[in-house]
Amino acid sequence: MDPIRVPPEMFRFTSGDRAGLDVSILHAFGEANERLETALSLDDVRAWLRSTGWLEAIDDEELTKRLKQLCEWNLVDVVQNHSENYRTAGEYERRNLQYSFTRQGEAAFAGVVHAMSVLAATGALQTAVLDAIADRLGDLVRELERGTNRRIFTALLELEAHLEALRSNTKQFNGELQRLLRADGANLTTFHEVKASTVAYLQEFLANLEHRVHTIATRIQEIEDHGVGLMQLRALTGADLPQLTAGDPGPAWLAHRRAKWEGLRAWFLPADGAQPRVEQLHIVARKAIITLLQVLDRITESRRRASSAVSDFRELARWFTVVPAQDDLHRLWSTVFGLSSARHAHLAHSDPELISSTASWSDAPPVEVSPLLRTSGRTERFSRTGKVRDVAAVRAAREEQARAERAELEAAWDMLDTGGAVRLSSFGPLDHGVFERLLDLLGRALSAAPGRGGDRRSMTSDGRIEIVLRVPRDGSTATLTTPRGEFRGPDYEVEVRTAGQRPVRRTAGGRS
Repeated sequence: MDPIRVPPEMFRFTSGDRAGLDVSILHAFGEANERLETALSLDDVRAWLRSTGWLEAIDDEELTKRLKQLCEWNLVDVVQNHSENYRTAGEYERRNLQYSFTRQGEAAFAGVVHAMSVLAATGALQTAVLDAIADRLGDLVRELERGTNRRIFTALLELEAHLEALRSNTKQFNGELQRLLRADGANLTTFHEVKASTVAYLQEFLANLEHRVHTIATRIQEIEDHGVGLMQLRALTGADLPQLTAGDPGPAWLAHRRAKWEGLRAWFLPADGAQPRVEQLHIVARKAIITLLQVLDRITESRRRASSAVSDFRELARWFTVVPAQDDLHRLWSTVFGLSSARHAHLAHSDPELISSTASWSDAPPVEVSPLLRTSGRTERFSRTGKVRDVAAVRAAREEQARAERAELEAAWDMLDTGGAVRLSSFGPLDHGVFERLLDLLGRALSAAPGRGGDRRSMTSDGRIEIVLRVPRDGSTATLTTPRGEFRGPDYEVEVRTAGQRPVRRTAGGRS
Protein backbone atom coordinates (compact mmCIF):
# COMPACT_ATOMS: atom_id res chain seq x y z
CA MET A 1 0.00 0.00 0.00
CA ASP A 2 1.38 3.41 -1.00
CA PRO A 3 2.07 5.86 1.84
CA ILE A 4 -0.43 8.69 2.28
CA ARG A 5 1.02 11.95 0.96
CA VAL A 6 -0.64 15.11 2.26
CA PRO A 7 0.02 18.40 0.42
CA PRO A 8 2.19 20.56 2.71
CA GLU A 9 -0.13 23.57 2.53
CA MET A 10 -3.36 21.63 3.04
CA PHE A 11 -3.75 22.32 6.77
CA ARG A 12 -1.73 25.52 7.09
CA PHE A 13 -4.96 27.45 7.68
CA THR A 14 -5.22 25.87 11.16
CA SER A 15 -2.07 27.63 12.45
CA GLY A 16 -0.83 31.19 12.50
CA ASP A 17 -2.09 34.50 13.85
CA ARG A 18 -5.28 34.53 11.72
CA ALA A 19 -6.06 30.81 11.96
CA GLY A 20 -9.38 31.54 13.64
CA LEU A 21 -10.54 33.73 10.75
CA ASP A 22 -9.30 31.24 8.14
CA VAL A 23 -11.15 28.38 9.77
CA SER A 24 -14.30 30.50 10.00
CA ILE A 25 -14.09 31.40 6.30
CA LEU A 26 -13.82 27.74 5.33
CA HIS A 27 -16.67 27.00 7.73
CA ALA A 28 -18.73 29.63 5.88
CA PHE A 29 -18.01 27.91 2.56
CA GLY A 30 -18.92 24.56 4.11
CA GLU A 31 -22.26 25.86 5.38
CA ALA A 32 -22.98 27.43 2.00
CA ASN A 33 -22.25 24.10 0.28
CA GLU A 34 -24.73 22.40 2.60
CA ARG A 35 -27.39 24.69 1.12
CA LEU A 36 -26.15 24.11 -2.45
CA GLU A 37 -24.67 27.60 -2.72
CA THR A 38 -21.24 26.96 -4.22
CA ALA A 39 -20.02 30.42 -5.33
CA LEU A 40 -19.84 33.39 -2.91
CA SER A 41 -18.99 37.01 -3.46
CA LEU A 42 -17.19 39.15 -0.91
CA ASP A 43 -20.48 40.29 0.65
CA ASP A 44 -21.77 36.71 0.66
CA VAL A 45 -18.67 35.53 2.53
CA ARG A 46 -19.18 38.28 5.11
CA ALA A 47 -22.85 37.33 5.56
CA TRP A 48 -22.02 33.65 5.98
CA LEU A 49 -19.31 34.53 8.52
CA ARG A 50 -21.92 36.25 10.67
CA SER A 51 -24.27 33.26 10.36
CA THR A 52 -21.55 30.86 11.53
CA GLY A 53 -20.87 32.91 14.68
CA TRP A 54 -18.01 35.25 13.67
CA LEU A 55 -18.85 38.53 15.41
CA GLU A 56 -15.53 40.34 15.14
CA ALA A 57 -15.50 43.33 12.76
CA ILE A 58 -13.43 42.79 9.62
CA ASP A 59 -12.91 45.23 6.76
CA ASP A 60 -12.86 44.41 3.04
CA GLU A 61 -9.09 44.67 2.78
CA GLU A 62 -8.49 42.09 5.53
CA LEU A 63 -11.14 39.72 4.18
CA THR A 64 -9.76 39.99 0.63
CA LYS A 65 -6.27 39.34 1.96
CA ARG A 66 -7.36 36.17 3.75
CA LEU A 67 -9.27 34.90 0.70
CA LYS A 68 -6.20 35.53 -1.46
CA GLN A 69 -4.08 33.55 1.00
CA LEU A 70 -6.54 30.66 0.91
CA CYS A 71 -6.37 30.76 -2.88
CA GLU A 72 -2.57 30.50 -2.73
CA TRP A 73 -2.93 27.41 -0.50
CA ASN A 74 -5.28 25.89 -3.15
CA LEU A 75 -8.18 25.75 -0.68
CA VAL A 76 -10.38 28.36 -2.40
CA ASP A 77 -10.76 29.17 -6.09
CA VAL A 78 -11.66 32.57 -7.55
CA VAL A 79 -13.34 33.26 -10.89
CA GLN A 80 -14.97 36.24 -12.56
CA ASN A 81 -18.74 36.35 -12.74
CA HIS A 82 -19.72 37.26 -16.33
CA SER A 83 -23.39 36.34 -15.95
CA GLU A 84 -24.57 39.49 -14.13
CA ASN A 85 -25.12 43.09 -15.14
CA TYR A 86 -23.31 45.72 -13.06
CA ARG A 87 -24.71 49.21 -12.73
CA THR A 88 -21.70 50.93 -11.14
CA ALA A 89 -17.95 50.41 -10.98
CA GLY A 90 -18.14 49.85 -7.22
CA GLU A 91 -20.75 47.12 -7.68
CA TYR A 92 -18.53 45.52 -10.31
CA GLU A 93 -15.54 45.48 -7.96
CA ARG A 94 -17.55 43.89 -5.13
CA ARG A 95 -19.54 41.33 -7.10
CA ASN A 96 -17.32 40.47 -10.03
CA LEU A 97 -15.06 38.05 -8.18
CA GLN A 98 -16.72 34.79 -7.02
CA TYR A 99 -15.04 32.43 -4.53
CA SER A 100 -15.71 28.71 -4.17
CA PHE A 101 -14.25 25.60 -2.55
CA THR A 102 -11.60 23.57 -4.34
CA ARG A 103 -11.52 19.79 -3.88
CA GLN A 104 -8.50 20.20 -1.64
CA GLY A 105 -10.34 22.83 0.39
CA GLU A 106 -13.35 20.56 0.86
CA ALA A 107 -11.07 17.71 1.93
CA ALA A 108 -9.12 19.92 4.36
CA PHE A 109 -12.24 21.30 6.02
CA ALA A 110 -13.81 17.81 6.16
CA GLY A 111 -10.63 16.54 7.85
CA VAL A 112 -10.83 19.24 10.52
CA VAL A 113 -14.54 18.55 11.13
CA HIS A 114 -13.86 14.81 11.38
CA ALA A 115 -10.95 15.38 13.77
CA MET A 116 -13.13 17.48 16.09
CA SER A 117 -15.93 14.91 15.95
CA VAL A 118 -13.47 12.14 16.90
CA LEU A 119 -12.27 14.20 19.86
CA ALA A 120 -15.85 14.63 21.05
CA ALA A 121 -17.06 11.12 20.23
CA THR A 122 -17.04 8.08 22.50
CA GLY A 123 -16.66 4.64 20.96
CA ALA A 124 -19.02 1.77 21.70
CA LEU A 125 -19.38 -1.95 21.12
CA GLN A 126 -22.89 -2.11 19.74
CA THR A 127 -24.49 -5.47 19.11
CA ALA A 128 -27.16 -3.60 17.12
CA VAL A 129 -24.52 -2.82 14.46
CA LEU A 130 -23.66 -6.53 14.18
CA ASP A 131 -27.35 -7.36 13.82
CA ALA A 132 -27.70 -4.65 11.16
CA ILE A 133 -24.73 -6.10 9.21
CA ALA A 134 -26.31 -9.56 9.35
CA ASP A 135 -29.68 -8.15 8.22
CA ARG A 136 -28.17 -6.30 5.25
CA LEU A 137 -26.25 -9.42 4.20
CA GLY A 138 -29.51 -11.35 4.35
CA ASP A 139 -31.16 -8.67 2.22
CA LEU A 140 -28.37 -8.97 -0.35
CA VAL A 141 -28.82 -12.76 -0.51
CA ARG A 142 -32.53 -12.35 -1.16
CA GLU A 143 -32.07 -9.53 -3.66
CA LEU A 144 -29.48 -11.52 -5.62
CA GLU A 145 -32.05 -14.27 -6.05
CA ARG A 146 -35.07 -12.24 -7.06
CA GLY A 147 -34.40 -8.53 -6.48
CA THR A 148 -33.61 -5.46 -8.56
CA ASN A 149 -30.27 -3.75 -9.14
CA ARG A 150 -31.35 -0.62 -7.28
CA ARG A 151 -32.18 -2.59 -4.15
CA ILE A 152 -28.84 -4.36 -4.35
CA PHE A 153 -27.13 -0.96 -4.60
CA THR A 154 -28.93 0.48 -1.55
CA ALA A 155 -28.43 -2.68 0.53
CA LEU A 156 -24.70 -2.74 -0.33
CA LEU A 157 -24.21 0.91 0.65
CA GLU A 158 -26.08 0.36 3.92
CA LEU A 159 -23.89 -2.65 4.63
CA GLU A 160 -20.72 -0.63 4.06
CA ALA A 161 -22.03 2.17 6.31
CA HIS A 162 -22.71 -0.30 9.14
CA LEU A 163 -19.26 -1.85 8.69
CA GLU A 164 -17.62 1.59 8.85
CA ALA A 165 -19.61 2.38 12.01
CA LEU A 166 -18.43 -0.89 13.54
CA ARG A 167 -14.80 -0.17 12.68
CA SER A 168 -14.77 3.45 13.90
CA ASN A 169 -16.72 2.72 17.09
CA THR A 170 -14.53 -0.28 17.88
CA LYS A 171 -11.30 1.68 17.37
CA GLN A 172 -12.50 4.55 19.53
CA PHE A 173 -13.80 2.24 22.25
CA ASN A 174 -10.58 0.22 22.28
CA GLY A 175 -8.55 3.41 22.62
CA GLU A 176 -10.72 4.63 25.50
CA LEU A 177 -10.53 1.18 27.09
CA GLN A 178 -6.72 1.07 26.95
CA ARG A 179 -6.54 4.57 28.42
CA LEU A 180 -8.91 3.48 31.18
CA LEU A 181 -6.69 0.50 31.97
CA ARG A 182 -3.70 2.83 32.33
CA ALA A 183 -5.52 5.59 34.20
CA ASP A 184 -4.89 6.36 37.86
CA GLY A 185 -8.07 8.08 38.94
CA ALA A 186 -7.82 10.60 41.75
CA ASN A 187 -11.41 9.99 42.82
CA LEU A 188 -11.38 6.32 43.76
CA THR A 189 -15.17 6.12 44.11
CA THR A 190 -15.79 7.38 40.56
CA PHE A 191 -12.90 5.29 39.26
CA HIS A 192 -14.40 2.19 40.89
CA GLU A 193 -17.87 2.85 39.43
CA VAL A 194 -16.55 3.46 35.89
CA LYS A 195 -14.53 0.25 35.87
CA ALA A 196 -17.40 -1.79 37.31
CA SER A 197 -19.85 -0.48 34.70
CA THR A 198 -17.28 -1.14 31.94
CA VAL A 199 -16.93 -4.77 33.05
CA ALA A 200 -20.73 -5.21 32.93
CA TYR A 201 -20.82 -3.56 29.48
CA LEU A 202 -18.14 -5.88 28.09
CA GLN A 203 -19.80 -8.97 29.54
CA GLU A 204 -23.12 -8.02 27.93
CA PHE A 205 -21.42 -7.48 24.56
CA LEU A 206 -19.70 -10.88 24.68
CA ALA A 207 -22.90 -12.73 25.65
CA ASN A 208 -24.04 -13.68 22.10
CA LEU A 209 -21.05 -12.46 20.07
CA GLU A 210 -20.15 -15.92 18.73
CA HIS A 211 -23.70 -16.54 17.47
CA ARG A 212 -23.83 -13.17 15.69
CA VAL A 213 -20.41 -13.67 14.11
CA HIS A 214 -21.40 -17.15 12.90
CA THR A 215 -24.55 -15.73 11.28
CA ILE A 216 -22.58 -13.00 9.49
CA ALA A 217 -19.92 -15.43 8.27
CA THR A 218 -22.59 -17.83 6.95
CA ARG A 219 -24.30 -15.08 4.96
CA ILE A 220 -20.99 -13.81 3.58
CA GLN A 221 -20.33 -17.33 2.28
CA GLU A 222 -23.80 -17.42 0.69
CA ILE A 223 -23.04 -14.20 -1.19
CA GLU A 224 -19.66 -15.63 -2.23
CA ASP A 225 -21.52 -18.63 -3.65
CA HIS A 226 -23.72 -16.30 -5.72
CA GLY A 227 -20.67 -14.32 -6.87
CA VAL A 228 -19.37 -11.10 -5.32
CA GLY A 229 -18.32 -9.70 -8.69
CA LEU A 230 -21.82 -10.21 -10.08
CA MET A 231 -23.31 -8.48 -7.05
CA GLN A 232 -21.01 -5.48 -7.43
CA LEU A 233 -21.72 -5.19 -11.14
CA ARG A 234 -25.46 -5.22 -10.50
CA ALA A 235 -24.96 -2.63 -7.76
CA LEU A 236 -23.01 -0.47 -10.23
CA THR A 237 -25.91 -0.70 -12.65
CA GLY A 238 -28.32 0.28 -9.87
CA ALA A 239 -26.08 3.20 -8.81
CA ASP A 240 -26.69 4.99 -12.11
CA LEU A 241 -23.49 7.06 -11.76
CA PRO A 242 -23.22 10.34 -13.70
CA GLN A 243 -20.21 10.84 -15.96
CA LEU A 244 -19.15 14.37 -15.03
CA THR A 245 -15.56 13.97 -16.24
CA ALA A 246 -13.91 12.48 -19.29
CA GLY A 247 -13.13 9.22 -17.51
CA ASP A 248 -15.54 6.44 -16.67
CA PRO A 249 -16.37 6.47 -12.90
CA GLY A 250 -17.33 2.78 -12.95
CA PRO A 251 -13.88 1.16 -12.47
CA ALA A 252 -12.98 3.39 -9.53
CA TRP A 253 -16.41 2.73 -7.96
CA LEU A 254 -15.97 -1.04 -8.34
CA ALA A 255 -12.44 -0.89 -6.92
CA HIS A 256 -13.79 0.93 -3.87
CA ARG A 257 -16.54 -1.70 -3.45
CA ARG A 258 -13.98 -4.53 -3.69
CA ALA A 259 -11.83 -2.91 -1.01
CA LYS A 260 -14.86 -2.56 1.27
CA TRP A 261 -15.81 -6.21 0.73
CA GLU A 262 -12.27 -7.33 1.52
CA GLY A 263 -12.49 -5.31 4.72
CA LEU A 264 -15.74 -7.08 5.61
CA ARG A 265 -14.15 -10.47 5.00
CA ALA A 266 -11.12 -9.51 7.08
CA TRP A 267 -13.46 -8.83 9.99
CA PHE A 268 -15.60 -11.96 9.82
CA LEU A 269 -14.38 -14.51 7.19
CA PRO A 270 -10.79 -13.98 5.97
CA ALA A 271 -10.06 -15.58 2.61
CA ASP A 272 -6.58 -16.76 3.67
CA GLY A 273 -7.87 -18.61 6.73
CA ALA A 274 -6.36 -16.08 9.16
CA GLN A 275 -7.98 -15.15 12.44
CA PRO A 276 -10.93 -12.77 11.93
CA ARG A 277 -10.53 -9.34 13.46
CA VAL A 278 -13.73 -9.79 15.44
CA GLU A 279 -12.06 -12.73 17.21
CA GLN A 280 -9.24 -10.40 18.21
CA LEU A 281 -11.91 -8.04 19.56
CA HIS A 282 -13.27 -10.98 21.57
CA ILE A 283 -9.80 -11.61 23.06
CA VAL A 284 -9.22 -7.93 23.83
CA ALA A 285 -12.59 -7.65 25.61
CA ARG A 286 -11.94 -10.74 27.75
CA LYS A 287 -8.44 -9.55 28.69
CA ALA A 288 -9.89 -6.14 29.56
CA ILE A 289 -12.46 -7.76 31.85
CA ILE A 290 -9.75 -9.69 33.69
CA THR A 291 -7.52 -6.61 33.97
CA LEU A 292 -10.36 -4.41 35.19
CA LEU A 293 -11.37 -6.95 37.82
CA GLN A 294 -7.77 -7.12 39.02
CA VAL A 295 -7.61 -3.31 39.22
CA LEU A 296 -10.89 -3.28 41.16
CA ASP A 297 -9.43 -5.77 43.64
CA ARG A 298 -6.37 -3.58 44.10
CA ILE A 299 -8.56 -0.51 44.64
CA THR A 300 -10.61 -2.39 47.23
CA GLU A 301 -7.46 -3.49 49.04
CA SER A 302 -6.05 0.03 48.97
CA ARG A 303 -9.21 1.37 50.64
CA ARG A 304 -8.68 -0.83 53.68
CA ARG A 305 -6.94 0.85 56.61
CA ALA A 306 -3.35 -0.21 57.01
CA SER A 307 -2.82 -1.47 60.59
CA SER A 308 0.24 -2.46 62.63
CA ALA A 309 0.98 -3.55 66.19
CA VAL A 310 2.81 -0.27 66.89
CA SER A 311 -0.18 1.90 65.94
CA ASP A 312 -2.58 -0.36 67.84
CA PHE A 313 -0.53 -0.15 71.05
CA ARG A 314 -0.28 3.63 70.73
CA GLU A 315 -4.03 3.90 70.34
CA LEU A 316 -4.50 1.59 73.37
CA ALA A 317 -2.15 3.74 75.43
CA ARG A 318 -4.22 6.81 74.53
CA TRP A 319 -7.39 5.02 75.70
CA PHE A 320 -5.74 4.17 79.05
CA THR A 321 -4.99 7.85 79.62
CA VAL A 322 -8.59 8.98 79.08
CA VAL A 323 -10.53 6.20 80.92
CA PRO A 324 -11.47 7.73 84.32
CA ALA A 325 -12.54 4.80 86.57
CA GLN A 326 -10.37 1.99 87.88
CA ASP A 327 -12.99 -0.67 87.08
CA ASP A 328 -13.17 0.57 83.51
CA LEU A 329 -9.40 0.25 83.23
CA HIS A 330 -9.56 -3.39 84.37
CA ARG A 331 -12.43 -4.10 81.94
CA LEU A 332 -10.45 -2.51 79.11
CA TRP A 333 -7.40 -4.59 80.03
CA SER A 334 -9.38 -7.84 80.09
CA THR A 335 -11.12 -7.03 76.80
CA VAL A 336 -7.90 -6.21 74.96
CA PHE A 337 -5.59 -8.96 76.22
CA GLY A 338 -8.13 -11.64 77.15
CA LEU A 339 -6.25 -12.60 80.34
CA SER A 340 -9.30 -14.04 82.07
CA SER A 341 -9.72 -17.41 83.72
CA ALA A 342 -8.71 -20.37 81.61
CA ARG A 343 -11.52 -22.01 79.66
CA HIS A 344 -10.24 -25.46 80.55
CA ALA A 345 -10.34 -24.92 84.31
CA HIS A 346 -13.56 -26.90 84.53
CA LEU A 347 -11.96 -30.04 83.11
CA ALA A 348 -11.44 -32.93 85.55
CA HIS A 349 -9.10 -35.90 85.64
CA SER A 350 -10.25 -39.19 84.23
CA ASP A 351 -10.44 -40.56 87.82
CA PRO A 352 -11.41 -37.68 90.18
CA GLU A 353 -11.17 -39.96 93.25
CA LEU A 354 -7.36 -40.17 92.91
CA ILE A 355 -6.93 -36.39 93.08
CA SER A 356 -8.41 -34.42 95.97
CA SER A 357 -10.50 -31.40 95.07
CA THR A 358 -8.51 -29.35 97.57
CA ALA A 359 -5.16 -30.11 95.93
CA SER A 360 -3.24 -27.17 94.48
CA TRP A 361 -3.15 -27.00 90.69
CA SER A 362 0.65 -26.83 90.83
CA ASP A 363 0.79 -30.19 92.66
CA ALA A 364 -1.91 -31.93 90.59
CA PRO A 365 -0.99 -33.83 87.42
CA PRO A 366 -1.78 -32.14 84.13
CA VAL A 367 -5.13 -32.53 82.35
CA GLU A 368 -5.31 -33.24 78.63
CA VAL A 369 -6.85 -30.25 76.81
CA SER A 370 -8.43 -30.71 73.39
CA PRO A 371 -7.03 -28.49 70.57
CA LEU A 372 -10.63 -27.93 69.47
CA LEU A 373 -11.21 -25.93 72.67
CA ARG A 374 -8.87 -23.19 71.46
CA THR A 375 -10.48 -22.78 68.02
CA SER A 376 -14.16 -23.30 68.79
CA GLY A 377 -14.48 -23.07 72.55
CA ARG A 378 -15.73 -26.63 73.04
CA THR A 379 -14.26 -30.11 73.32
CA GLU A 380 -14.79 -33.16 71.17
CA ARG A 381 -17.74 -35.40 71.75
CA PHE A 382 -17.22 -38.92 70.60
CA SER A 383 -20.28 -40.90 69.55
CA ARG A 384 -21.09 -43.99 67.57
CA THR A 385 -20.10 -43.91 63.91
CA GLY A 386 -23.06 -43.39 61.58
CA LYS A 387 -24.12 -46.10 59.19
CA VAL A 388 -22.93 -45.90 55.60
CA ARG A 389 -25.92 -45.38 53.36
CA ASP A 390 -26.63 -48.11 50.83
CA VAL A 391 -27.10 -46.28 47.52
CA ALA A 392 -27.42 -49.37 45.34
CA ALA A 393 -31.21 -49.11 45.30
CA VAL A 394 -31.08 -45.41 44.47
CA ARG A 395 -28.59 -46.03 41.65
CA ALA A 396 -30.73 -48.83 40.23
CA ALA A 397 -33.85 -46.64 40.36
CA ARG A 398 -32.07 -43.81 38.55
CA GLU A 399 -30.72 -46.15 35.89
CA GLU A 400 -34.21 -47.55 35.33
CA GLN A 401 -35.61 -44.01 35.08
CA ALA A 402 -32.92 -43.05 32.55
CA ARG A 403 -33.68 -46.13 30.44
CA ALA A 404 -37.40 -45.34 30.52
CA GLU A 405 -36.80 -41.73 29.48
CA ARG A 406 -34.50 -42.86 26.67
CA ALA A 407 -37.06 -45.38 25.45
CA GLU A 408 -39.75 -42.71 25.56
CA LEU A 409 -37.52 -40.36 23.57
CA GLU A 410 -36.72 -43.06 20.97
CA ALA A 411 -40.44 -43.83 20.63
CA ALA A 412 -41.21 -40.16 20.12
CA TRP A 413 -38.52 -39.79 17.42
CA ASP A 414 -39.82 -42.98 15.73
CA MET A 415 -43.37 -41.61 15.67
CA LEU A 416 -42.16 -38.30 14.23
CA ASP A 417 -39.96 -39.88 11.53
CA THR A 418 -41.78 -38.88 8.35
CA GLY A 419 -39.47 -40.74 5.95
CA GLY A 420 -40.07 -37.99 3.42
CA ALA A 421 -41.69 -34.59 2.92
CA VAL A 422 -45.21 -34.41 4.39
CA ARG A 423 -47.55 -31.61 5.35
CA LEU A 424 -47.85 -30.65 9.02
CA SER A 425 -51.60 -31.20 8.78
CA SER A 426 -51.01 -34.91 7.97
CA PHE A 427 -50.02 -35.65 11.56
CA GLY A 428 -52.91 -37.22 13.41
CA PRO A 429 -53.73 -36.78 17.10
CA LEU A 430 -50.47 -36.56 19.03
CA ASP A 431 -49.56 -37.40 22.60
CA HIS A 432 -48.54 -34.28 24.49
CA GLY A 433 -44.94 -35.53 24.92
CA VAL A 434 -44.60 -36.27 21.20
CA PHE A 435 -46.16 -32.89 20.41
CA GLU A 436 -43.54 -31.15 22.58
CA ARG A 437 -40.76 -32.94 20.65
CA LEU A 438 -42.31 -31.88 17.35
CA LEU A 439 -42.70 -28.29 18.59
CA ASP A 440 -39.02 -28.27 19.63
CA LEU A 441 -37.97 -29.44 16.16
CA LEU A 442 -40.15 -26.78 14.49
CA GLY A 443 -38.64 -24.09 16.68
CA ARG A 444 -35.10 -25.18 15.82
CA ALA A 445 -35.87 -25.15 12.11
CA LEU A 446 -37.57 -21.73 12.19
CA SER A 447 -34.61 -20.22 14.05
CA ALA A 448 -32.22 -21.37 11.30
CA ALA A 449 -31.47 -19.13 8.31
CA PRO A 450 -33.21 -20.17 5.07
CA GLY A 451 -31.10 -21.83 2.40
CA ARG A 452 -30.85 -20.95 -1.27
CA GLY A 453 -34.11 -22.70 -2.06
CA GLY A 454 -35.91 -21.37 1.00
CA ASP A 455 -35.45 -24.59 3.02
CA ARG A 456 -34.71 -24.33 6.72
CA ARG A 457 -32.59 -27.13 8.21
CA SER A 458 -31.72 -27.91 11.80
CA MET A 459 -30.70 -30.78 14.07
CA THR A 460 -31.27 -31.82 17.64
CA SER A 461 -28.59 -31.06 20.20
CA ASP A 462 -27.23 -34.63 19.99
CA GLY A 463 -27.07 -34.46 16.18
CA ARG A 464 -29.23 -37.57 15.65
CA ILE A 465 -32.44 -36.11 14.23
CA GLU A 466 -32.60 -33.69 11.30
CA ILE A 467 -35.61 -31.60 10.26
CA VAL A 468 -36.17 -29.83 6.94
CA LEU A 469 -38.92 -27.18 6.82
CA ARG A 470 -40.42 -25.58 3.74
CA VAL A 471 -42.88 -22.71 3.65
CA PRO A 472 -46.29 -23.68 2.18
CA ARG A 473 -46.91 -22.01 -1.13
CA ASP A 474 -50.70 -22.13 -0.83
CA GLY A 475 -50.75 -20.37 2.56
CA SER A 476 -52.87 -23.09 4.17
CA THR A 477 -53.21 -23.61 7.95
CA ALA A 478 -52.62 -26.83 9.89
CA THR A 479 -54.37 -27.91 13.12
CA LEU A 480 -52.68 -30.38 15.48
CA THR A 481 -54.78 -32.06 18.18
CA THR A 482 -53.29 -32.96 21.58
CA PRO A 483 -54.89 -34.09 24.85
CA ARG A 484 -54.43 -30.55 26.15
CA GLY A 485 -55.92 -28.66 23.22
CA GLU A 486 -55.32 -27.70 19.62
CA PHE A 487 -52.35 -26.03 17.93
CA ARG A 488 -52.81 -23.99 14.76
CA GLY A 489 -50.15 -22.63 12.46
CA PRO A 490 -48.92 -22.55 8.86
CA ASP A 491 -49.18 -25.90 7.09
CA TYR A 492 -45.42 -26.31 6.60
CA GLU A 493 -43.94 -29.08 4.52
CA VAL A 494 -41.95 -31.09 7.08
CA GLU A 495 -39.30 -33.77 6.67
CA VAL A 496 -37.99 -35.44 9.84
CA ARG A 497 -35.37 -38.17 9.61
CA THR A 498 -32.25 -39.54 11.23
CA ALA A 499 -29.25 -37.32 10.46
CA GLY A 500 -27.36 -38.56 7.41
CA GLN A 501 -30.24 -40.81 6.23
CA ARG A 502 -31.33 -40.39 2.63
CA PRO A 503 -34.99 -39.33 2.34
CA VAL A 504 -37.47 -42.04 1.26
CA ARG A 505 -40.98 -41.20 0.21
CA ARG A 506 -43.67 -42.53 2.50
CA THR A 507 -47.30 -41.91 3.04
CA ALA A 508 -48.59 -39.07 5.20
CA GLY A 509 -48.04 -39.44 8.94
CA GLY A 510 -44.70 -41.17 8.62
CA ARG A 511 -46.05 -44.76 8.09
CA SER A 512 -44.65 -47.00 5.33
